[in-house]
Amino acid sequence: MGLEDRTPTTIEEYLSYKQRFQNWGRWGDNDQFGTLNHISSESVSYAAGLVTEGRTVSCANPIATSTVVSDSRRNPRPADHNMSISQTGSGDYIGVYYHGYVNTHIDSLCHFFTGNLDDGGRLYNDGDPGLITESGALSHAVDNWKDGIITRGVLYDIPRHRGVNYVDLDKPVEGWELQDWAESKNIIPRDGDAVLVRSGYTAFWDDNPNLELTSPPNTPGNAPSIIEYLYETNASLLGWDLQESGFRAHGYPARIPVHEVVIPHMGMPLLDNANFDRLGDICKELGTYEFQLTIAPLVIEGGTGSPVNPIASF
Repeated sequence: MGLEDRTPTTIEEYLSYKQRFQNWGRWGDNDQFGTLNHISSESVSYAAGLVTEGRTVSCANPIATSTVVSDSRRNPRPADHNMSISQTGSGDYIGVYYHGYVNTHIDSLCHFFTGNLDDGGRLYNDGDPGLITESGALSHAVDNWKDGIITRGVLYDIPRHRGVNYVDLDKPVEGWELQDWAESKNIIPRDGDAVLVRSGYTAFWDDNPNLELTSPPNTPGNAPSIIEYLYETNASLLGWDLQESGFRAHGYPARIPVHEVVIPHMGMPLLDNANFDRLGDICKELGTYEFQLTIAPLVIEGGTGSPVNPIASF
């Protein structure tokens, strides 16, 4: 079953992922980087060699103030943006809750536990969740990545692969579709790749402006079988524009099943709520779906993640 047989992940398989794809101890007892360890100096050099056109593309959505995303169901905690103007210049203040479904951000490894604390939930690498305090995380925080993330990014443009505007709720992105897309574009996965999955962010929200969001989320996106692909290809991180779906038909015992495996068990950062629409157009124009990807998290000491503006360079 699963990726090899091109069948949706069963409940039993999903539960097995937590051990089958666990990276605890793989890079030492005190590891703070998880799958970012797959990015070697060779990975960075290879990515730099992809920059031949001198073109750059942002993969971020605007910070969602109430004027950017006015729908309170989708953006229940709009970012504060206050301006101050004097006779000699101006300044501003921004305050943002970056997790959720609107702001482009990266999740650090303290963002999810393996389960409820009352049931013995742990951090990635068997870390003690007691290290996460109200004043900040003492381990697994985003400031461990303050030197930035640079590697080869590969865009997996699933709407173009399917010939649709966006992925349907009841037909999530499966791991074998990532395989098929890479093969169709003559892309050989490399250790340390940033796997970026486009599902059609703008088109979906344009067609569904009044969607009543639920928890678990009822947006389209990715099925758990992509976890197999990420693990087997030694990917460094997963980025997506629409997050995860496919849980309703199979009853996975999780609210957001991909998050709940890749962060605490695999140690994989997630680039959430990216926007790959312009990137997809430029990839098609240039005839290549690989590029240098640069992500520079803010240095938030003890942070569960950071707003980011990922840049693809060609």
